[in-house]
Amino acid sequence: LAGPVVASCVILPKKINQIFKDSKSISEAIRTKQFHFLRRNSFASIGLCTPQEIDEMNILNAAHLAMKRAIKKLKIKPKLVLIDGNKTPKIKNYNLKYVIKGDQKISEISAASIIAKVARDRLISKMSKKFTKYAWDKNAGYGTKQHLNAIKKFGVTEHHRKTFGPVHNIL
Repeated sequence: LAGPVVASCVILPKKINQIFKDSKSISEAIRTKQFHFLRRNSFASIGLCTPQEIDEMNILNAAHLAMKRAIKKLKIKPKLVLIDGNKTPKIKNYNLKYVIKGDQKISEISAASIIAKVARDRLISKMSKKFTKYAWDKNAGYGTKQHLNAIKKFGVTEHHRKTFGPVHNIL
């Protein structure tokens, strides 16, 4: 309900033979350790879309725009970009292929999910210091009962996605 959508693009050097798993399936401690490893040992980039952009274009289009931004930020242009999901963003002069449940099947996609999740969690944690009443440090901006109650009590911030049902209904 709050915060940006974050995407990452990762190119793993051939010398890395570590298998990465989907960011949602590993503990925060392992995710953080792997995040640092990936930042030191891979080519990685991050793209994001703000809550305002999400509201303007919907979450799928915003996620695709975040992906485009991440892809274009890479220092090396990949020959093939594998996208987790069932659609690809449209980018000229890039070869893109979607992989359904790719974060469970392909180590590079899993690595990108780790980078994106840790980066987003850090952004939300930083935002939480200013907006302590919403407990984003605990709920990461998701629609927990505590977060919904805080929205009802304290209102909507510029970090909330105003077109998302629970926030929209409160407005």
